[in-house]
Amino acid sequence: MTLDVSAIHAGQVTLNSLVQNILYASGTVGAILVVVGLLLIDAGTARRKNLFNSTIEKTLGFFLGFATYYVVGFGLWAGQYYIMEGATMMDSIKDWWIGGNMTNALAHHTDPGTFPGLNTFQIFIFFLATFAGIINILLHFSVSERMKASAYFITCIVAAIVSSALSYATWGSVGPLTNAGFHDFFGVGFVYLFPAGMALVFTPKLGARPGMMEPHPRVSAYLAPSIGLCAPGLLLIFAGLPMVILSCLFFFDPEALAVSVTMADTSVGVSINNYALVWAGGAITGLIIAYKSGNYAYTLLGPLAGYVAGASGFDVYLPWQAFVVGLAAPFVAYIVYEFTLKRGVDEHKLFPLFLGCGTFGMLVLGIFKAGTPRGGYFGVEEGAYAFQHGEISLIMQVAGVATCIGTGIVTAMILSFILERTVGLRIDEDDQIDGLDQKFWDLQPDVVTHADSA
Repeated sequence: MTLDVSAIHAGQVTLNSLVQNILYASGTVGAILVVVGLLLIDAGTARRKNLFNSTIEKTLGFFLGFATYYVVGFGLWAGQYYIMEGATMMDSIKDWWIGGNMTNALAHHTDPGTFPGLNTFQIFIFFLATFAGIINILLHFSVSERMKASAYFITCIVAAIVSSALSYATWGSVGPLTNAGFHDFFGVGFVYLFPAGMALVFTPKLGARPGMMEPHPRVSAYLAPSIGLCAPGLLLIFAGLPMVILSCLFFFDPEALAVSVTMADTSVGVSINNYALVWAGGAITGLIIAYKSGNYAYTLLGPLAGYVAGASGFDVYLPWQAFVVGLAAPFVAYIVYEFTLKRGVDEHKLFPLFLGCGTFGMLVLGIFKAGTPRGGYFGVEEGAYAFQHGEISLIMQVAGVATCIGTGIVTAMILSFILERTVGLRIDEDDQIDGLDQKFWDLQPDVVTHADSA
């Protein structure tokens, strides 16, 4: 196609739009750093004989979710804005599936009257596709070394579709729940609570890994190969997420007026400082709990607990409030972690961080920020989608939490029923003990640990 400069739509390629394109593209870079951080944590904690298999399954699961989102996911999320304009969900899917008109259009050939800011929306596909993949990585932490690869990969595709539909309702400002008052700035509901709901079903079905909760005749203890890798993994996540915060803001005239994706009044500086302070607060309390209990896990759970608890309200908290939420959250993680540990539940990440701290953060937000105006869409002055017509409320926060966790539970129950009767769900215990690296990839660990020689 020959470029006719006289026929381009200059409004789609202004300097202001380029700045926004770069800003949202930086959010994708931040999200990818989160992926790398999560894989480092996995590399430091998976059993040596399963290390490569565990990490590569997470990587492949990421790309399955990523690709599935490109096929259909974005059209599901963007449907809320189409419906606001009087169109339908199917119109959105037709425009934004992988072969859709808007997905494949060149911005400067597209009339801004048809779709303004097209480049930004196209970049947003990449951004949200990365989180569709992250959901699968997070889910894998709860089924790692126990779920059959075929079952996990099928689950990844289904989870990407279901979480996309869930994001339509729970993340944004004009979806069914968000427009009614459910507030979730950072996508805690569909990114964290949804896979945690799935883990509630999968974890008991798969059981504990040999040697994890108690000595096994062939594995006296479950030994992580290099816990030290978790610290740089944690800091990579910390480094990447500020760029993601920028991608959770919309920018309107005059030039750089930041409005939350929830349509709450906020600012770039306060949102990023809130993010920083929940990590700091969580790290401080985690440090205290870790040294008091002698359990290193709380040095890692602490800052993550603060982050997850505060994430839904980065846009509406004041910095001192965010710090207090960060300080309190590790206590919730401690309660859930110890409760599950004493009952032999082999799930040490999603339950304390997401079911515990994610839910805690949602409810605290509903209590202490009740009445905060949000929802609708900027510039709409009346009707069902009037700008900031809705308010944060505890009832809607409870409804949103129940919807996200419940969707995960139902999805996993249906999948479990099908998978158990087709490809199977659980890896044989002897194969878990002998090592999945050896079974699938003919890889041997460089050392034999004293636990494996029992």
